[in-house]
Amino acid sequence: MTGPDRPAKVLLVDDRRDNLLALEAILQGLPVQTVGADSGEDALKCLLIDDFALILLDAQMPTMDGFETARHIKRRERTRHVPIIFLTAADRDSHLALRGYAAGAVDYLTKPFDPWVLRAKVSVFVELWTMTQQLAAQSELVRTRETELRHAGVAVDEATALLKTALAADGQLGREQVEKAMTALAKARARL
Repeated sequence: MTGPDRPAKVLLVDDRRDNLLALEAILQGLPVQTVGADSGEDALKCLLIDDFALILLDAQMPTMDGFETARHIKRRERTRHVPIIFLTAADRDSHLALRGYAAGAVDYLTKPFDPWVLRAKVSVFVELWTMTQQLAAQSELVRTRETELRHAGVAVDEATALLKTALAADGQLGREQVEKAMTALAKARARL
């Protein structure tokens, strides 16, 4: 799993090893960790193991093409929100691009593409992913803090009840109630 302190992972999917190496070289220097997959099936396996900020997916692969792979990715609850950029060597056929968008792609680039454009697109999606991770971590921190405050409120209520009982009691019983209340207040203070 990827945590907020680790770089975003980008899944590179292409049946040609030289294309995977080229993509890794293009993305070198960006705050990302690349993971290569040489088939749609391999990509789906990677998505079972790890979380990814982005998928760069070759549209034309043997056995399971990129379009079918994308449909599987978008059907899974865990991966349906991962953005996909299709990469293809096919000519600029608008029908293929529409097919890519219909399969769930956020973008569709034909090869040869400008490496700086791809880097810029990857950077934007990684930045969005990073902000989403930060927001999730902050939300978790707020939920934890709210729980602590609720517990502290309960402890304060218990201490207040003990002090009221102590006011009504005489002697030793009153002192014991005050000591219990002081302990409860100290616990509540520690939670704040």
